[in-house]
Amino acid sequence: RIDAKAQSAQRKSQSSVAISSAFFLCPFAPLRLFLLTFTTQLTLMSEKTLILNSKQISQRLNRLAWQVYEQCSDEKEIIFAGIGKNGFALAGRIAKLVESISSVQVRVTRIELNKEFPLSHPIDIEVSSEECKDKAILVVDDVSNSGKTLMYGVKPFLEFPVKSVHTLVLVDRDHNRYPVKTNFVGLSLATTMQEHISVVLGDEDAVTLE
Repeated sequence: RIDAKAQSAQRKSQSSVAISSAFFLCPFAPLRLFLLTFTTQLTLMSEKTLILNSKQISQRLNRLAWQVYEQCSDEKEIIFAGIGKNGFALAGRIAKLVESISSVQVRVTRIELNKEFPLSHPIDIEVSSEECKDKAILVVDDVSNSGKTLMYGVKPFLEFPVKSVHTLVLVDRDHNRYPVKTNFVGLSLATTMQEHISVVLGDEDAVTLE
């Protein structure tokens, strides 16, 4: 668990001192204005804190893959259902890792839903009820804020004759307000609801706090 609040407060305090020094020590008004604008921009940039780099994300995904295998080692097949773009990408990576360390068959599918207003559009999944029959389902997302997205991601599978449904997230912010449990967590992070967690997956993976 990482406490991001203390880090954020320390950054803001240091940035305030830098701005004050730059502003009051400069004798020329136009230059003072430029320095104030520039240091303010630097302050905003410095408030983006790197939580996990690419190597650390890879390590946590490996650990999650082993946890999934240990929990589901008796399963013949696991369906990894990723929510949205990032959830689908993570589901694919973890499925490959599980496949590489076990004889369990894996399948990756996608869940499309509106994360902000999940009731505004139908929830779309790429597998049928028959394809999920007696299968283990793992719903995957990048970040769990309040648990709402996970709850609606799980919902369609409750109408299918599945064997089990579990959830996995890379980052859990511990602000659960909905009756859904995160079974597999890469990182538990103590934050305020005003702060934002950004997950970038690509050539250079990163998790940042803003």
